[in-house]
Amino acid sequence: MASVSETDTSKVLALSAPLPLDGGQTLENAQIAYEAYGTLSAAKDNAILVTHALTGDQYVASRHPITGKAGWWTRMVGPGKPIDTDRYFVICANVIGSCMGSTGPASTAPDGKPWGMRFPVITIRDMVRGHVALLDALGIERLHAVVGGSMGGMQAVSLAANFSERIGAALIIASTARHSAQNIAFHEVGRQAIMADPAWREGDYYSHGKGPEKGLAVARMAAHITYLSEAGLTEKFGRRLQDRDAKTFGFDADFQVESYLRYQGLSFTDRFDANSYLYITRAMDYFDLAEEHGGLLARAFSGSRARFCLISFDTDWLYPTAESRNIVHALSAAGLPVSFVELSAPFGHDSFLLDVPALDKVVAGFLG
Repeated sequence: MASVSETDTSKVLALSAPLPLDGGQTLENAQIAYEAYGTLSAAKDNAILVTHALTGDQYVASRHPITGKAGWWTRMVGPGKPIDTDRYFVICANVIGSCMGSTGPASTAPDGKPWGMRFPVITIRDMVRGHVALLDALGIERLHAVVGGSMGGMQAVSLAANFSERIGAALIIASTARHSAQNIAFHEVGRQAIMADPAWREGDYYSHGKGPEKGLAVARMAAHITYLSEAGLTEKFGRRLQDRDAKTFGFDADFQVESYLRYQGLSFTDRFDANSYLYITRAMDYFDLAEEHGGLLARAFSGSRARFCLISFDTDWLYPTAESRNIVHALSAAGLPVSFVELSAPFGHDSFLLDVPALDKVVAGFLG
């Protein structure tokens, strides 16, 4: 039997059985950290699983214990909100491989030392196996819905394909059924920045007091650019200078956009593990749902009885609308009920996290 305990910051599920991984290994004594909101009905039929993005965590509607900031989707999850915790029992789990309580590279291995780069390479489907183990421990046989954006959308569509009997509906926002060559390339730049930092020490930096903070900050800066749109950057920053009246003719942060990116990079190192960044980006790069099902995406959904909703944003060039349409076409070919909408928003990929009232309406309407 899996056991659930609570810490000062999160609930933690300890798996009693080894977690099988796509790479052929198993993860022994794995832990899944999660948060839950609302009340599970007596019939256990009102549960919604919210799956997080690459740098997200389980604190979807709770104050983050490290940064002190509000949860990353408090505008969407809560009493009377589109994902209404007065109606639904909402669960959000930290994925395996991450660093906010679930087992990952910074966790203790069987030999008493941090896993580091000895941690097995994981996939999106492996993350979903961890979610299913959590649902089993909570006695939830079937979710009312799974909801996820970005990498969370990958988990949602993977859950719908590989554990179709466990969900009634799937809401997939700004996501894809496979990672493109361009996105793999961006991730590789970030990974190389981390591994080029002398403080990385081949991933064995935990006992040295300082990790590859500079490399991780650069990785975050590069990735953060992909989450935004050119129009959004221009509107927010343009070519305006940062706290000065003239260029310095040096390499300080002359422009506001430079200062912004540096802040994003440095603040990220306070809450995220560099090795986790390596592992999670690799899991995203390996994601190809059609490949998992004989090369035909429609075949991935052949056993499903769920209903689906896909949402994209017109300024998202990281996971453009064509990626969502690809999933929609596959679902239609499989004969499944699916709705799709492309929303207009100036924020690029990050639109699913920001103030887009039309998104709120679609989410609330679909969940019913």
